[in-house]
This record gives sequence, C-alpha cells and structure tokens, in this order.
Amino acid sequence: MSATPPAAHPLARLARLLIGSNALRRPSDRFEFAVIATLLAALIGAVTVASFVGAHIYYSERAAMASLRPAVAILTQSGPIDIVNGAGEARARWRVPDGEERSGLLTTVDAPAIESARLGSHVRVWLTRSGDPAAPPPSEMAMLLSAIGMPAWLLIGAGAVLTFSYCLSRLILDKQRLAAWESAWARVGPRWTTRR
Repeated sequence: MSATPPAAHPLARLARLLIGSNALRRPSDRFEFAVIATLLAALIGAVTVASFVGAHIYYSERAAMASLRPAVAILTQSGPIDIVNGAGEARARWRVPDGEERSGLLTTVDAPAIESARLGSHVRVWLTRSGDPAAPPPSEMAMLLSAIGMPAWLLIGAGAVLTFSYCLSRLILDKQRLAAWESAWARVGPRWTTRR
C-alpha cells in the first residue's frame, strides 16, 4: 500500500507557483501572477472598505433620524403657492417636546406640506433636540439605497482601476514576451530553416 502525500499548505503552494523552479515558467509569467495576486488582494480590500463605508452611512443616517422628533406646527400664515425654484416659506408655531411653544419660519424643505396650505393648517414637522425644524428623515428604503449606492460606486470605480491596471500590465508583458520570442527565433530560426 502506498501512502498519499500530505496536502501542501496553501501558502507553500503559492510560493512554489511564484518562485518555483519550473523551467517553462518565464519571469514574466511569475510577474503576471504576482500582479494578479496583488490586484485580487486590492479588490478584497476595496470590498472590505466599501462594506465599512456602507455601514457607516447607514448607521449615521439612523443616528441622525433618531435625534429628530415629530411635532405638529400650526401655520400663522398661508403657505407658498407653486414653488418652482428654491424653497418657499411660511410662518408657523409649534411645541417642542418639553412643552414650550415656539414660532418661526418653516420652509418647503423642512415641511413640504406647507406648500399651498391655508392659514391655520396643521402640518407635520420634524424637530431637532434643540426644537428647530429639520428636513424630514429619509425612509428606510432611501437609507438602504444610499448605504448600498455609495459603496457600489466605490466598487465600480475600484474595479475599473484594477481592470485597467491588469490590462496595462498585460499589454506591457505581452510586448516583452513577443520581443523575447522574436529575439530567440532570430537566433534559432536560421538553424531550422534553409535559405534558398
């Protein structure tokens, strides 16, 4: 009975591929393999960074949303009509969570419902901890999309840069390989062919 040899450690196999003594492997082949390994490591790093960026975006938006409190504002002036560019304004009053009544300007950014609203209308607003109006928080779907969108663009950009890097290195290596092949053929070719 013959014993099967133990499986080689993955790092040992990788080192053998890179610096092994295979006579058919050219230095350019080793260099290309090293470039591929480096680019794959960079891609794994980009995926890791993109996932951290996505998580940071999502949790920072959740934290910003958690700091807002809903309230009802009563318009003391009619809301703007037909906003085309910019933000319209209307005066209103509202109560902060501790019960204090405040008044001020609401904009269509802070309270989109004020557009075309009548005097005395009740509109929903979101207040910061200090009681100032703020833009409404994004929906859960919008938060997920922004948390996925930015990392996706990062990965697309990283993938494009890495692909371009590989294609450029491959182009340079192929030119060197072709030049080495032509040089070798120029030395050996005349021995194999006869000129008439």
